[in-house]
Amino acid sequence: MKKRLKVAVVYNEADPSIYKKTDDEFIEEQDFVPYFEIDDLTPMEEYEIISRKLKRIGFSSYALNIKDDIYLFLNDIKENQPDVIFNFIELFNDDPTLEMNMVGLLELLGIPYTGAPALALANCQSKILTKRMLNEVGVNTPAFFVTDLPINEINHSLNYPVIVKPALEDASAGIENNSIVTNDVLLIERINYVLEYYEQPALVEEYIEGRELNLAILGDEKPRALPISEIDFSTMPEHLYNIVSYEAKWEPHNEAYHKTIPVCPAILPKTIENNAKKIAIKAFKTMQCRDYARVDMRLSENNELFVLEVNPNPDLTEGAGFMRSMEAAGYTYAKALKTIIDLAYKRGKSR
Repeated sequence: MKKRLKVAVVYNEADPSIYKKTDDEFIEEQDFVPYFEIDDLTPMEEYEIISRKLKRIGFSSYALNIKDDIYLFLNDIKENQPDVIFNFIELFNDDPTLEMNMVGLLELLGIPYTGAPALALANCQSKILTKRMLNEVGVNTPAFFVTDLPINEINHSLNYPVIVKPALEDASAGIENNSIVTNDVLLIERINYVLEYYEQPALVEEYIEGRELNLAILGDEKPRALPISEIDFSTMPEHLYNIVSYEAKWEPHNEAYHKTIPVCPAILPKTIENNAKKIAIKAFKTMQCRDYARVDMRLSENNELFVLEVNPNPDLTEGAGFMRSMEAAGYTYAKALKTIIDLAYKRGKSR
């Protein structure tokens, strides 16, 4: 009888109680028509759903919240001895830069795990390093500069508008409508805000007006690009810029969440589609990603492609950006999860 692989769906939510809410906590006046139906699943519930999906397709699976406790994790590994870790850990002790350390531990333990290795997570964590590595191999990114000291005057060669981002955050943290500025006074103000609030360098880059494309890449040694997803900004109100802000990604009761509408597959000229996929695969390989990643791009008004972000281990909840492309490529949600697990298990067996 064939052994059922045991898969530990591992994540880190240190304080699950923060997701408890009263019935009317999220009720608020809305002066816009919601596009998406809002569900209030907690991360814990979402990972339990993933674990149940895996059980239904033949895996022995369980979800594990390590709660910022490395010993809880190590004791579980010793007791349950999973064959594969489905790695959903994005930070430790509220520090996203420690994401790579967890993967380093898995490498030391010799346990196959899904997604990017430590070096890829470290490189992609730094937007500055990502841009420099991509530029070095000929991948276009918006013109930029970086500053790590508070300022009261500025001299630069970028064209306005520009967007100011925390240099070491991911998941659009620190990116909001006020991140885009149109003059030196606002730029100085925003740079100093990022430096003080996020306690890290500020990345300033030219804002590229145009279409936003999300390219899902699947695979390890032979990665391939899946159908391209586009963010439709056509209903975005005039007071909001055409960006996928933190609010647009993570706040279902915010207007921006309902005005950034995904379309997959995107309707693009074949030459642009093929070029975007080639660039995305090149970015995936350059940043040493594996299994699955999402490369975000802008297609400018003169049809030039710019890579904005390389996102290893993107959100895999059902309906999220990566999974939209998997569905368009013919994968069910369960089959998509299984494909990622198989990549990790095969890699582990080859060692």
